[in-house]
Amino acid sequence: MNLVLGCVTQKYAQFSGRAPRKEYWLFVLVFYVLFFLLAFIDGAIGTWIEEVGMGVLSGIFGLALLLPFISTSVRRLHDTNRSGWWYLLFLIPIIGTIWILILFCLKGTDGENRFGPNPLNDGLT
Repeated sequence: MNLVLGCVTQKYAQFSGRAPRKEYWLFVLVFYVLFFLLAFIDGAIGTWIEEVGMGVLSGIFGLALLLPFISTSVRRLHDTNRSGWWYLLFLIPIIGTIWILILFCLKGTDGENRFGPNPLNDGLT
């Protein structure tokens, strides 16, 4: 849980450095669980906006964590020794999304790479 809180507090908009798979996937898991919980609450209390396909609470939550989500994704790409610009593959329908998800699943480079030291050596296992 400290990894997720670190992404939202200390690394809110930190695009430099590396994020190991555990940090990235825990952040994504917590993000989507909370997002869907808030979307359910939006539906229950009547703040769901059908035309937008999102509720007020889930929309505010998603907007507040958009920057940490992108920065964690960029740092995850850095861990695989790829530039953060690879994140723009999401703009290519279907194929780009599948390819970027494959990149997020790859093991990070061993040792230091051009984006910094291996985060697994810092006790973030």
